[in-house]
Amino acid sequence: MATGAAKRYARAVFEIAQQDGDLESVAAVLSNPTIATERREALVRSDGTSRVLDAEATNLARLLIESGRVDEAGAIDDEFQRLADEAAGRVRATLTTAIELEPRDRDRVAKELSGRLEKEVRMTVVVDPRILGGMKLQYGDRVVDATIATRLEQLRRRLAES
Repeated sequence: MATGAAKRYARAVFEIAQQDGDLESVAAVLSNPTIATERREALVRSDGTSRVLDAEATNLARLLIESGRVDEAGAIDDEFQRLADEAAGRVRATLTTAIELEPRDRDRVAKELSGRLEKEVRMTVVVDPRILGGMKLQYGDRVVDATIATRLEQLRRRLAES
């Protein structure tokens, strides 16, 4: 969950990118793990050489360093991606399963959710054997928990109450 400061920074970057009509390319750069460390360091060079992003993004990087908030860069990126998805009518979802799903099964879940929400769905699949079976789907502020572990816990509570 992004902190209040991370949300403010993300909102500022989002608004600048939206004004410049550069929302998708800023989102792509922020979330691109293949940019080398040296190139990321070039973002904050005072001489302006080897810049990956424009002046506004460079200023944001400097601001984060100067304010001691570099550790919030991930949360700022997450919040920025959420804002960009919202603006584009997309939804991010996380599907948790006990075993790796076949691509056709992942696609089926994404397609069904997309149809229900009438929005494009970007799904991340997480494998967590602790859920034992079934699945848990999270999107927005909603959680659909159809895991065996949760059902067993509910059954245990009912039996304890009896």
